[in-house]
Amino acid sequence: MQERSSVGELADRLRREFDRYSPGGKLPSSRALVERFRVSPVTVSRALAQLAAEGLVVTRPGAGAFRARPPHPAATPAGDTSWQEIALSADGAADVVPRSVDASGVTVSLAAPPPGVTEFNGGYLHPSLQPERAMAAALARAGRRPGAWGRPPMEGLPELREWFARTIGGSVTAAEVLVSAGGQASLTTALRALAPPGAPVLVESPTYPGMLAIARSAGLRPVPVPVDPDGVKPELLADAFRATGARVFVCQPLFQNPTGAVLAPGRRAEVLRIAREAGAFVVEDDFVRRLAHEDAGPLPRPLAADDPDGVVVHVGSLTKATSPSFRVSALAARGPVLERLRAIQVVDTFFVPRPLQEAALELVGSPAWPRHLRAVAGELRARRDAMTSALRLRLPELALPHIPSGGYHLWLRLPDGTDEGAFTAAALRAGVALTPGRPYFSAEPPAAHVRLSFAAVAGTEEIAEGVRRLRAACDEVLPGNGVLPGNRSTRRP
Repeated sequence: MQERSSVGELADRLRREFDRYSPGGKLPSSRALVERFRVSPVTVSRALAQLAAEGLVVTRPGAGAFRARPPHPAATPAGDTSWQEIALSADGAADVVPRSVDASGVTVSLAAPPPGVTEFNGGYLHPSLQPERAMAAALARAGRRPGAWGRPPMEGLPELREWFARTIGGSVTAAEVLVSAGGQASLTTALRALAPPGAPVLVESPTYPGMLAIARSAGLRPVPVPVDPDGVKPELLADAFRATGARVFVCQPLFQNPTGAVLAPGRRAEVLRIAREAGAFVVEDDFVRRLAHEDAGPLPRPLAADDPDGVVVHVGSLTKATSPSFRVSALAARGPVLERLRAIQVVDTFFVPRPLQEAALELVGSPAWPRHLRAVAGELRARRDAMTSALRLRLPELALPHIPSGGYHLWLRLPDGTDEGAFTAAALRAGVALTPGRPYFSAEPPAAHVRLSFAAVAGTEEIAEGVRRLRAACDEVLPGNGVLPGNRSTRRP
């Protein structure tokens, strides 16, 4: 059983037994709980900490854990927050784009599903794929470095900036790199730096919902530019720049989310040329470069490596290849825009905590790092192939036009006439959490889609079981049972 599951289950069992203890009464000792429930001391400690955070338990060092006394009714008077509706929207009439924040497209991939539900909606590696031992060792070594708990340079540690610059390649230097707190924070900084509220920003269609949420919360107007298996279509990108006057285009050239597309060699220079002629920036979200599959072959360089003119603002992160909490990333840019990016980041966060930067340096400089990347590459390939085979066998109704050689998900088109929301709900009733396609579109979607992740589950057996469960959802919701015409999965070299 995974540690987080054991902690949750133990906490639930202790909650059910609280009636045995009077307020202020002492709970059994940690040793007694270990022996009774056959769990580790760490599990007991974390379960008690969870209950303490909920206000149900009070822990006293050296004395043990006690049932918390309920607060006196007079201490928690009921309030009236209705006034906030006016305060939050009174000046909204002047906004060109509403700035209310819809995080639903992000939370669907962040929220852990209920116990027993297959997690096909996850956006991070399963704990068994994360380099937990290597990260723990790196953090321990980092904590012993001289000055590890002091204030770091605002731009980031020089050695870490140098490492990110080398991984980008080309003529990018450490002086053109800022260390930031994860890809989401980097995208937020970039969009705030490059576009004023009310401005249009060109985005791939479909695209990452978290980026759409960032744009809308900043008062920007996302304008979709369609992609195909070769990435964004340059002629449509040029049309969009002319029609909108936009000065920013956000793209994921490598293993795009959600389609898995890779920007074709013949389109890379075209995209940069079109943006340069429009006087616009390209924000390159290079989020899964370190999650290439074993059979991916040589990867194309980041767009930033072939950009001498400062068109590209590059975002690269370590998070996807490590752990959700290892939030270390880089912003790279050249020219005056770098100072604006730096200023906004300093105002927002001051700097990334030095112990985390030191741990990142220790991790990427250790022999465990390349071993981890090789192991993940092989595992992701096996999981991708297992999910693809299971879908072809059990769910031929779902169109799978492109099988990526990197990343952690598949993008499927549902049969015409399918209610996407009803399918997602039916899947959950069948025991599978998946990601609906609607949040990936900034305008009306051309068809119903779903995204299935194969990285957040325990292994290929769980993938097979999850797809088997999806068969029941299909039988309940899909219109008819025939295979769609032209539903042939293709594999790009």
